[in-house]
Amino acid sequence: MTEGALAGFTVAVTAERRRSEMTALLERRGARVVSAPAITIVPLIDDEALRAATEACIGLEPHLVVATTGFGFRGWLEAAEGWGLGDALRASLRGAKIIARGPKPCGAIRAAGLTEDWAAKTEASEEVLERLLSDGVAGRRIVVQEHGEPQTEFVDALRSAGAAVVEVPVYRWALAPDIAPVRRLAEQVAAGQIDAVTFTSAPAVKAFLRVAGEGGADVAAAFRDKTLAACVGPVTAAPLLDLDIPVVMPERYRLGALIKTVTDELPRRAVRLRVAGTTLEVRGHAVLIDEVPHALAPAAMAILASLARRPGAVVSKDQLAAALPRGNDGHAVDVAVARLRAALGSGKHIETVIKRGYRLRVDEAA
Repeated sequence: MTEGALAGFTVAVTAERRRSEMTALLERRGARVVSAPAITIVPLIDDEALRAATEACIGLEPHLVVATTGFGFRGWLEAAEGWGLGDALRASLRGAKIIARGPKPCGAIRAAGLTEDWAAKTEASEEVLERLLSDGVAGRRIVVQEHGEPQTEFVDALRSAGAAVVEVPVYRWALAPDIAPVRRLAEQVAAGQIDAVTFTSAPAVKAFLRVAGEGGADVAAAFRDKTLAACVGPVTAAPLLDLDIPVVMPERYRLGALIKTVTDELPRRAVRLRVAGTTLEVRGHAVLIDEVPHALAPAAMAILASLARRPGAVVSKDQLAAALPRGNDGHAVDVAVARLRAALGSGKHIETVIKRGYRLRVDEAA
């Protein structure tokens, strides 16, 4: 890991669980982090439906149990312990073949003294369903642990194939209690002020898109332009891909790998130029001058980004004014350019073209 690899970039975290860990990892790499949890987990440990499903599982003596998340599987066993049903539930599970939707539930399964029979490599319900239907489920008793919302299509397919299915609702996803940070993040994304948004679950993606849509923020256009949508895996990415929004994701569907993907990808997208004998790397809210980061005010950053998009070409004051955060006139451009020159430590980087505008004194592409 390279310290400061994300200096000058702003990265958003939409996760609720492990957001502190993600924030720390990103900040350690120099990123400015915006935290806006899009959803919250509502445990159902006191829910009558969960207890009824647990008692049904114990009485059913299932042939197959589908564990979809480690968090949910642990929560289910903890709830059963609270009702005095822990031993009976474990005995019922021990007599069944346990199918894990990826490696994450495996740790929870093993911690309970149980063993999974098979785990889906893609962590997708579709792979689990394909495996079950291929093996045949007619006459089989199957328990499905839900993960935040009813698995309607999954369960219907099993029942249509002749299985008897018990659904176990351990928790539910809900919109974050305070959606103001999510709405504000959507506005920032639409305004081009966020370099990357990280997503760790499909419900969080859906919630973010919903809030953005209700607020009129065109985040899809921003994602298709320059804002990076970074997802932990294909299941998380699906709602974005359905909208033809490009995404990046790690080969291993893990949080640490997601952070590494962002760390590798954002610097690759930065504009690098040789200007007046120095190397400029234009990032989201800062510029690296010969690899040393220099933070810039929003107006100065907007001017530099506009000039860097047309290296060596004259950019008119009207065009630069349109790029300023709040718009403005030619005088505001002159002020922003003066401050930019001061921040860069020299006037040699930016040339004034009388009555026309400004341009970067480009030597060559870096």
